[in-house]
Amino acid sequence: MNRSLSITPTADQIAQTRQAIDIYIQTVDANPDRRVGAYPYYLFHEPGEAIQGTVMLFHGFSAKPHQMWRLADYLFRNGFNVYQPSIAGHTLINPAKNWCQVDLKPQYAEPLKKRVQEDPILSNYFKNLAENPNSFSRPNRLQQMALIARLMTLEPRLPDIVKSLETADDPDFDKYFISSHDRYLTDAESRLTELDAMPGDLYTVGLSVGGAVAVALASARPDRVQRVVAYAPLLKIYGEERRQYVNLAGPLDISESGWDANLRFPVGALTAVDRFGSSVVLSEKSIQVLKEVPTFLVLTENEDAADIQTNKDFYQQIGGDDHGNAFYLYEAQDLVPHPMIDPTEVSQNMSNRFWQSLYQETFRFLTTGRASAVNLKSLEQDADLPIVPSV
Repeated sequence: MNRSLSITPTADQIAQTRQAIDIYIQTVDANPDRRVGAYPYYLFHEPGEAIQGTVMLFHGFSAKPHQMWRLADYLFRNGFNVYQPSIAGHTLINPAKNWCQVDLKPQYAEPLKKRVQEDPILSNYFKNLAENPNSFSRPNRLQQMALIARLMTLEPRLPDIVKSLETADDPDFDKYFISSHDRYLTDAESRLTELDAMPGDLYTVGLSVGGAVAVALASARPDRVQRVVAYAPLLKIYGEERRQYVNLAGPLDISESGWDANLRFPVGALTAVDRFGSSVVLSEKSIQVLKEVPTFLVLTENEDAADIQTNKDFYQQIGGDDHGNAFYLYEAQDLVPHPMIDPTEVSQNMSNRFWQSLYQETFRFLTTGRASAVNLKSLEQDADLPIVPSV
C-alpha cells in the first residue's frame, strides 16, 4: 500500500539542512522578543536510513510548534523526516509589532479612534476592557453586534472600507489599509529553502492558519510540494458577524487571547489571517496550480474559526475527487473541535477522540494519495496502517 522507502539522504545532505535551519534558529534566539517554547524544530533520520520524504508541519494561529508534536512523532517513527517551523511572526512575542496584521492607514484610523474616545458609550466599554484585560478572551456574539452597530454610527465610511476587504482584488484595499498578510507565505517559502539540500518528496501539513499556509506554499512551489493535508484551513473566518467584527474592529487596538492564553494579540492580526486566505490561497492563480497538487481537507461541523462552506467551495474549485483530492467533515455529534490535531487540547469543551484514525489517514494520504472515510469515522484504528500510540 505504501510507497517504498527509496530516498536515502547522505550525511552531507543532512548536515547542510541542519545547518540551514540552525542558522535561522540562531536569528530567533538573538531577537529580544523571542517567544519561549516557539522555536522551530526538526526530526531527521540518521544518514543511511531510507525515508518516505520530508513533511513540513504548520501549527495554528497564536499556537506554537508543540501543538503538533504528537503527529510529528508519529510521522517520524514511520519513515518521514519532519520540519516544524513557527508560522510567520509566531516565534516572537509582542504580536502588535511582530505578527502579520492589517491596519487602517493613519488618515482613516486616527479620526475613527478619536471619535471612539469621544463617544461616551464606547469610551466606557474600552475603559472597562483596559482595566480587566485578563477577564476578556473575545467579545461574544451580542457584544460584537453592538460594537459593529455603534461603530457604524460614528464612521459612515466604514461599510465602504470593509467592502474593500471582501474580495481579493478590490483596488480600494491598498487605499485604506497597510497589510503584512502575505508574510505568511513569504516566511514559509524561506523555511522551505532551508530544506533545499534534503532529497526526496516534500509534503505540507497544517492546522487552521497553518493549514492555509500549507496550501499556499504548495501553490507557490508545486515543483517541490507533492501533497497537502490541511486540517480546518482558515481560508475565511467563520460566521459573517464574526468576520465583520474582525474587519471593523481591527484598527481599534482591541486585543484577544487564543490558544496561548498568556499572549494577547490585536484583532487586526485576525484581519490579516482572513485576508491571507482570501487573497493568497483563494486567488485564481493558486487554485489553478492546486489542481495539480493532491490536497486532503478535514473539517468539523463544530467549527468556530474556519468557514466550512468556503472550504467546500474551494475543494470543488481545485477539482474535487477527480483531481486526486479528499475531503472529510466530522459531524456535529462527533464533538470534534476546530483544533482537532491533539486529543488533549480542549476547545468549546470538546476534544478529538478520533485523532488516532486522523493520524493514520494523514499517513495514508501522504504515502498513497488516498483517504478512508470509514477509518476516519472509527474510534478504532486500521490494522493495515502504522498504529498510533495512545496518550
